[in-house]
Amino acid sequence: MARRRVVIAIDGPAGSGKSTLAALLARKFGYTNIETGAMYRALALKAIENGSSLDDAATLGALAHESHIELEPHAEGNRVLLDGRDVTRRIRQQDITDAASRVSIHPPVREWMVRKQQEIGAAGGIVMEGRDIGTKVFPDAEVKIFLDAAPEVRGSRRFLQNAAVASQPASVVAELRARDERDRTRANSPLVPAQDAVLVDSTNLTLEQVMEQAVQIVEQKLAKAGT
Repeated sequence: MARRRVVIAIDGPAGSGKSTLAALLARKFGYTNIETGAMYRALALKAIENGSSLDDAATLGALAHESHIELEPHAEGNRVLLDGRDVTRRIRQQDITDAASRVSIHPPVREWMVRKQQEIGAAGGIVMEGRDIGTKVFPDAEVKIFLDAAPEVRGSRRFLQNAAVASQPASVVAELRARDERDRTRANSPLVPAQDAVLVDSTNLTLEQVMEQAVQIVEQKLAKAGT
């Protein structure tokens, strides 16, 4: 009998390594990697291009409803389409990163995103990463991991990833702390670990060690669930 394909939810703050871990786990288990942050980035890009205020919840919610955002899985990562246009590279730039953080706090935007993400993952067989996957999007996910690390470590990693555009490591850490504050204190779906999530602190771990822990967590959960 074929194994039932489950949902693997990975949550955590900015710079914790969620995207990297999700991609590796998806490859390991033959699942589809869904990067929800890319969806918020795509909407932020549309808001900027339309001249919409990033602080206007109603306008952004309406903009989301008239947007068509697609994630096409590829070996090297998701290809992101916004209204049929490939915006994969554009949404990785710093201005979009900053804008996405502001756009994502608005309840009308998050409600629309949650519905879309639930539709994408309804059939299972996915690794979905974000900030409220295990608490809001898929509270019944069979596997939940909350990936975290000290702000200084996350800032250093983010600086090394974006050294060409980042000014100083200290400024990157400051930006991460500000984003943490927005994510953890927002009224709608704040960033908190699900009660049944397994916490992985990668502060003093290599990527290989994080992956090893995550694979063990997934395999134990799958065995317990009888899948």
